Amino acid sequence: MNIHEYQAKSLLKEFGAPVLEGGVAYTAAEAVDAAKKLGGPVWVVKAQIHAGGRGKAGGVKVVKSLEDVEAVAKELIGKTLVTHQTGPEGKEIKRVYVEDGCAIKSEYYLALLLDRASGKITIMASTEGGMDIEEVAENTPEKIFNVTIDPATGLQGHHCRAVAFGLKLEGSAAKACQKVVASLYTAYIAKDAAMLEINPLVLTEDDEMVVLDAKMSFDGNALFRHPKVRELRDESEEDPKEIEASKYELKYISLDGSIGCMVNGAGLAMATMDIIQLKGGSPANFLDVGGGATRERVTEAFKIILSDDNVEGILVNIFGGIMRCDVIAEGVVAAAREVSLSVPLVVRLEGTNVELGKQIMADSGLPIISADDLNDAAEKIVKAVKEAA
Repeated sequence: MNIHEYQAKSLLKEFGAPVLEGGVAYTAAEAVDAAKKLGGPVWVVKAQIHAGGRGKAGGVKVVKSLEDVEAVAKELIGKTLVTHQTGPEGKEIKRVYVEDGCAIKSEYYLALLLDRASGKITIMASTEGGMDIEEVAENTPEKIFNVTIDPATGLQGHHCRAVAFGLKLEGSAAKACQKVVASLYTAYIAKDAAMLEINPLVLTEDDEMVVLDAKMSFDGNALFRHPKVRELRDESEEDPKEIEASKYELKYISLDGSIGCMVNGAGLAMATMDIIQLKGGSPANFLDVGGGATRERVTEAFKIILSDDNVEGILVNIFGGIMRCDVIAEGVVAAAREVSLSVPLVVRLEGTNVELGKQIMADSGLPIISADDLNDAAEKIVKAVKEAA
């Protein structure tokens, strides 16, 4: 789950991270009120969407009068902002964050995330913070360094010093950096964060460190422990299909391909997407119905897949262990009838009650293409989609 910048800063402030004062606004008038409370004479008006690259796309403006605060807020609120992370469709700006200005001496990049290969928390940092960090990672990756933390021992003083040293900070600036690292790590662990990115982390003209921007996401499996974090969820920033899927305990992620997938088990779902790609197709989604799906859940899964206008064919791949193949077949048939199926459908069933499941589909009278194995299924759906195009 992602949250907005202003929400992340409010959360980080609770752990002692240095953030500037600011206020969120849903209208231009509220933006002016927020600016008045801050006092000025310089403010920054920032679009609040769940995507990076706002500055380059014109979503962050520095202003020096209340009139400009109002004008920028009017310009941004309701606008669709397109960045390199939103895709061409962009995201609508529904609120802005008005923040105090800051005299910046230097900008840095700092992020905390889990390195799944080592099972350890990694601090990524660079002296090249700011809007061009992606270019730095691509063209000069040697300017980004990592500090690895073993969760068994936690953050130690030498980790903080390593970050400050890597950022080439000295004296009071180095000490301030170490405090920031400690506060960010504490927040990251305490809130079960998946990723915490500060870009930029800035050194001011007074040699103080400030978290100037913050992006934060959380482990969805741990949100039950954090009801206050759950309340920060902004469903308007999420894919409606993913929201609908969560209501039925379906694991769904929208992709940009044309072949919809419905599979039971995350590993099998990944393998299914891989073999579709191998056979010349492209998956439109990841969808795991789980091991104990009911007919209702299967039906809803099918409907969610078909709600994607990019879907030109569907591959159902089920291995019936806990899941019974006849339940899957009943759900597929019910959903196909309910939505008036108009794209090719290939179904591969194996396992518990497989013969009964195949019989249910054969007796349905629907144009369902049966497959013997995963390889056969992928070849048939890719071929069917190409022929239907």
